[in-house]
Amino acid sequence: MDFWFFLEVLIGGLLSGVMYSLVALGFVLIFKASGVFNFAQGAMVLFAALTFVRLVEYGVPMIGAAVLTMIVMVILAIVVERLVLRPLVNQDLIILFMATIGLNYFIEGMAQTVWDSNVHVLDLGIDEYAAFEVGQAFINKFDVMAAGVAGALVLVLSLFFQYTAIGRALRAVADDHQGALSVGIPLRHIWIYVWSTAGLVALVAGLVWGSKLGVQFAISTVALKAIPVLIIGGFTSIPGAIIGGLIVGSGEKLAEVYLGPFVGGAIENWFPYMLAMVVLMIRPQGIFGEKIIERV
Repeated sequence: MDFWFFLEVLIGGLLSGVMYSLVALGFVLIFKASGVFNFAQGAMVLFAALTFVRLVEYGVPMIGAAVLTMIVMVILAIVVERLVLRPLVNQDLIILFMATIGLNYFIEGMAQTVWDSNVHVLDLGIDEYAAFEVGQAFINKFDVMAAGVAGALVLVLSLFFQYTAIGRALRAVADDHQGALSVGIPLRHIWIYVWSTAGLVALVAGLVWGSKLGVQFAISTVALKAIPVLIIGGFTSIPGAIIGGLIVGSGEKLAEVYLGPFVGGAIENWFPYMLAMVVLMIRPQGIFGEKIIERV
């Protein structure tokens, strides 16, 4: 086995995993604040990327487009809280989950109505095919930049949840809606904060994936790859989203290269889900998830 080739595949997989983690972060944020899996996160990634690229196409500078897109995502968070979440306070989690499924299709339809359904090229000024040479291995420069952005975002969010009053309030809301309300935590404000933050994460993920794949409706399906990331890392852990992404990214690439030839190829598409199933059988809460103990 060629060591340098193995290293190139491994690092490429790790860097791809970081981009999966960017999508998974949005799921973790919503889950920590509401205890529900936000099925609409993929649609939010698509909507943010499409809004940004269309503004750029209309002549808005990239920085201005990013600011305007973030304002749009905050407005979306406020609308979601007012029209969807507020009426469902203290309802069963399955009801909130079904509401996010409805939101997914609504946001996708709104994106197509407001903008369009065409494929758009997003150029962030980074050559996707440029590479660093490490020994005899070639490391994609774009993937390295994306990994750096994701790492910085994870660090900021981890500090936010751990050391700020809003972060502690978010954890309290996730544990018990009624308990949080009883001690004076404004649930509607907390949900606006967390959905706005998830919108920021969606914007970053949308820019990364849009630049790599083109801004198209297929981006929303990238969210499906975040599911094994969350299962492996844990639904409530921000660092777990990153570790889960690294495991999924490296695992699928190595499996495709070294195991694929023995099973006819295409193992990359389903290997992460098999890996997630194994983790579920061994540790259902994920590697970094909080173990739930119920006393009766």
